[in-house]
Amino acid sequence: MKKFALLSALLGLALLPSASAQSGTPAKPVQVRLQLKWFPQAQFAGFFVAQAKGYFKAEGLDVQLLPIGDQSPIQTVSTGAADFGTTWITDLLTARQQGLPVVHIAQLFQKSGFTLVSLKSSKMTKPADFKGKRVGVWPSGNEYPAIALMKKYGLTTSLDSTVSNPSVQAVTYPFDPSIVFPDKVDLVSAMTYNEVDQIVGLGYSMDKLRIFKASDYGINLLEDLMFTSQKVLDDKNFKGSGLSGREVAARLVRASIKGWNYAVKNQAEAVNIVLPLCGNTCKGSGTRADAKGHQTWQMAEIAKLYNSGPTLSGRAGYLDPAVYKSNVTLLKSLGILKADPAAGAVDYTVWQAATGKK
Repeated sequence: MKKFALLSALLGLALLPSASAQSGTPAKPVQVRLQLKWFPQAQFAGFFVAQAKGYFKAEGLDVQLLPIGDQSPIQTVSTGAADFGTTWITDLLTARQQGLPVVHIAQLFQKSGFTLVSLKSSKMTKPADFKGKRVGVWPSGNEYPAIALMKKYGLTTSLDSTVSNPSVQAVTYPFDPSIVFPDKVDLVSAMTYNEVDQIVGLGYSMDKLRIFKASDYGINLLEDLMFTSQKVLDDKNFKGSGLSGREVAARLVRASIKGWNYAVKNQAEAVNIVLPLCGNTCKGSGTRADAKGHQTWQMAEIAKLYNSGPTLSGRAGYLDPAVYKSNVTLLKSLGILKADPAAGAVDYTVWQAATGKK
């Protein structure tokens, strides 16, 4: 009887939750694939910092940060090749319109960094002057801010097959401005944190450039956000971890925001964390072909996009409903969206669970 009692006691102890389970952390790290919108660079510094500082690990997550290049993260997440991703809000909402069940869970950049850049010698001073010009745009949904800006000023583009005589000739190019600017296009798409500095490196100093910031013209289409699929959110046992997809999402968002807050406050350290991960795309162009210099520029500009709106009131990662509504209204007015997105396009419960805020 004593042996039986001892055996029963041991079995009972074995069946008790482990210490890690009692604390809410999985006994084994949960494998998570996060699809980045581009190659490793300071644009994603917060994620790399969260990885380097152990913020993901502290949440019980083993996060793999996946580069993608000029493809759309929407495809990898919607097909299940990645669990979560980063993209722009226009890309996400147009994907929803096409029937892809992707869901916005956190808004990291609160201000658009999209610009169109020309030489001052071209004499263009306002969007109306784009008429008759050649404009360099990016593929895979990244052309929408440029289209929105031009449509707002009554300009049509060659991207619209229904227009027989477009007022602007769009030239699609693969993200490297040196391929097209200034010989093949009069204006070129450029992010404040990346291509603007690359253009400077090509020998065109800032005083020779005219930079049309989309946000200055009412086109503040939000960029880098975190999203996932409805399938992941509805998963009751994500990859057999014992955690629901929503809980994994909240842990990922919480650790990511912590990483972003640290990166923005410690920019030099963040750049040093990113540099070993950088390839040739991190070096800038021409006279600015220095990885550390270009990534330092990028980190400083990224910080401006992150430190805006809700972030300034302690609500990093929060999608301001008013800004979201204005983005939807703009996209509808331009015909990019045909109707209001379904309520499920944005899930605030993940951000609330991650931050403990409403």
